[in-house]
Amino acid sequence: MQFKLNIWRQPHPKAQGKMVEYELDQISPDTSFLEMLDILNEQLIASGEEPVAFDHDCREGICGSCSMMINGVPHGAKKTTTCQLYMRHFHQGETITIEPWRAQPFPVIKDLVVDRSAFDEIIQSGGFITARTGSAPEANTTPIPKEVADQAMDAAVCIGCGACVAACKNASAMLFVGSKVAHLNRLPQGQPEKDRRVLNIVETMDQLGFGNCTNYGECQAACPQGITLDVISKLNRDYAVAKARQFFKSK
Repeated sequence: MQFKLNIWRQPHPKAQGKMVEYELDQISPDTSFLEMLDILNEQLIASGEEPVAFDHDCREGICGSCSMMINGVPHGAKKTTTCQLYMRHFHQGETITIEPWRAQPFPVIKDLVVDRSAFDEIIQSGGFITARTGSAPEANTTPIPKEVADQAMDAAVCIGCGACVAACKNASAMLFVGSKVAHLNRLPQGQPEKDRRVLNIVETMDQLGFGNCTNYGECQAACPQGITLDVISKLNRDYAVAKARQFFKSK
């Protein structure tokens, strides 16, 4: 297969970036998108040019590192990661536009690589449980209803790729934040810090410059793990309750 690639090139954060055009041919339809970029980089290195910088790690759809906009769509398709996207998804001779995430809290480091440490700051502000558990406890020590366990695990599958932010017109991180809060706040171990967690995590999200949710639903459509807007609804409820308790405690 033959393709024309329009790729965002930016040598460093303060440089003026631009789209650069490349051509590739003899690409197998069974080649993954990242493997296609590997082939391009091999050709660029052979010709003495700077290879295209892009994030990747596991290449198994688990780590969320391979984040980029492909033809205006996060990861190039709904409910997948870039490493699990294959060139058979595209047409022979198609022009493919590849860009980094476009969000103020995700500044470009180089080419297609963005700084997603804002997510780390959100997690550090409350996405954890401080109780010391020691070694793994007996599974039946703390009975958890199956419905609760299922809801917590459905939220815990978030891989922090940032597709929700990239897809949202407001660059909102509510789906990411909602998944972390829904995961921890549903479990018994997360109850003691429930209010403090949701207040801290939402405040940090706002301070980092993420936008507000206005229910476009693009985040849900772009999420490779299929996380739904339900976690945002729960986030809003938990936040409202926590703010009310904080208000009455201050009286």
